[in-house]
Amino acid sequence: MVVKLGTGVLTSGIGQLDTARIAAVCAEIAALRARGTEVIVVSSGAVGLGMGALKLERRPRELSKKQACAAIGQSRLMQTWQAGFAPHFLTVAQVLLTHEDLRGRARFLGVQETLRQLIAYGVIPIINENDTVSAAEIKFGDNDTLSAMVASLTHASYLVILSTAPGLVDLKGSGKIVPVVEKITPEIEAMAGGTTSETATGGMISKISAARLATKAGCGVFIASGAEPEIITRLLSGRGPGTFFVPNGLPMDARKRWLAYFQRPAGTIFVNARAVPVLREQGRSLLAVGVTGAAGEFAAGDIINIAGPEQEVFARGKAAFGSEEISALAGKHGDDLAALYPSRKRLEVVHRNDLVLL
Repeated sequence: MVVKLGTGVLTSGIGQLDTARIAAVCAEIAALRARGTEVIVVSSGAVGLGMGALKLERRPRELSKKQACAAIGQSRLMQTWQAGFAPHFLTVAQVLLTHEDLRGRARFLGVQETLRQLIAYGVIPIINENDTVSAAEIKFGDNDTLSAMVASLTHASYLVILSTAPGLVDLKGSGKIVPVVEKITPEIEAMAGGTTSETATGGMISKISAARLATKAGCGVFIASGAEPEIITRLLSGRGPGTFFVPNGLPMDARKRWLAYFQRPAGTIFVNARAVPVLREQGRSLLAVGVTGAAGEFAAGDIINIAGPEQEVFARGKAAFGSEEISALAGKHGDDLAALYPSRKRLEVVHRNDLVLL
């Protein structure tokens, strides 16, 4: 399982670690380990700790200042985690990631194998975004998203997101925690809100987004308050206050999960109304005859979105041709296509093995 802890759980104020709470979480994780459950921790807090060391009261807006805070706070964060697990004779390992580390298939598999080996050694991986070097184009955005990606790439059974929120609360209705979410609908999304914390990012919006990603990978997701005593154990036994997001049926295979959720598409291919059911219901490749156009600049082999006539994105895949070629190929078949590509009257723009429905 993956346990994600937000800055609000780990600290009692800007730059002030709640060592008692961290020690309690470490004790719970150690007990889970003793019963045969492998645990990976995704930990926020580096920027907040750096802010405390620099006596900053507000989260910096400038990227370089946030990176400096992360550089100062990350070592303090790791020291605290090691101190928390030391009484249980457990060793921790620091793993810092950017989105770029998971976009490339080779690096994705490398991260996956490293985590597998750390677990085999009996080590607790402590993962955080590499905020010291992360720029906008390589950021995950928040550690909720990162934790869902980690849960997906490690095929975790459960993701537990602990924050200051007690779960998904129906503020416009009963005012109570929603105990179970079987499907993330627009009504569920409407219950979400952001965050006003000076040290945190995201909020319930990012947690629901993370739950959507993880549940599609076949992972059950809990959202609960990290202030509750023995909350992880209580959640797993069905006694803890919080919200459980039910995983989807059969998870998609690993490669298609990588295509769907670990990429930043370089552009979009638009298809006509006849192509949509062919891709959605028949599981076939996208042919040139079904294409109406392309947006963005991309090359053959890049990951692209696939959108229908109303410009709604419903699939993602690896383009067999660049954007200029696809624009030239759009709608062509038979002799028209053979004029561009002799002896070929049928051209696959995205092969079905490189295409995944969202």
